[in-house]
Amino acid sequence: MKTPGPDILEAARACIDAANPADKVRLTRAAAEAFRAGSLPVPAAPSEPQPIRAPGRPERPRLVLPREVPQRGLGSIEGRAAFLHAIAHIEFNAINLAWDAVYRFRGMPHAYYQDWVGVADDEARHFAMLSARLGELGFAYGDFDAHNGLWEMAEKTADGGLRRMALVPRVLEARGLDVTPGMIARLRSNGDEASAKILEVILSEEVAHVAAGTRWFHWHCERAGLAPGREFIRLVREAVRGSMRGPFNRPARLAAGFEEDEIRSLETME
Repeated sequence: MKTPGPDILEAARACIDAANPADKVRLTRAAAEAFRAGSLPVPAAPSEPQPIRAPGRPERPRLVLPREVPQRGLGSIEGRAAFLHAIAHIEFNAINLAWDAVYRFRGMPHAYYQDWVGVADDEARHFAMLSARLGELGFAYGDFDAHNGLWEMAEKTADGGLRRMALVPRVLEARGLDVTPGMIARLRSNGDEASAKILEVILSEEVAHVAAGTRWFHWHCERAGLAPGREFIRLVREAVRGSMRGPFNRPARLAAGFEEDEIRSLETME
């Protein structure tokens, strides 16, 4: 499989720009494998990244406002397909978000790039699993409308790694830790064990992804002389401008590096 670039930054850009979902997955898996093998180095003196722009994406799904994405029950095959499609869309965006974390934030320790290349690889595998399951149900990615909220947060946090690590992994992705157990239970109650098992894999691996966000958020805070818990809540208040929806999956969040005080602050946020 051809290596998608001379170094990991160029490979990341190629993966972000790929519009066809199958190509994005293929390029991501190849880049991650090459990076682990030492074939895609982190350049010692990288140039400045390009300004953030829309990632490559197919013509479908049609992007609409979040409130315009229809809610369907899980009692029908179409309803379960629409539900899985929404999760697949999150994973598709998560591939781009992980690669943008690699591409945009330069001069970081090598372990940082190891973490986010690994996250991109996981997200590509998650998307492929969900796409295959959609196919088994008679549907495909693009068959239902979706929204662009995840990438909009990437655009809002392109100016700094501290804000990116706080607000993408520790807010948007951490929300998945809270809601996925309920999703798994709903799928099982509707007899869809195959889909439930996919979500169990995703949930277990997303804990590590949020933990990577915690690790590098703390790294940035240490260098800026900031108290991580206080700074996190400040950034959340600034970005969310309202209450955070609970309940929170305390065990998963603690495993992902959250402190009890942070969770309590989120629970009482108004």
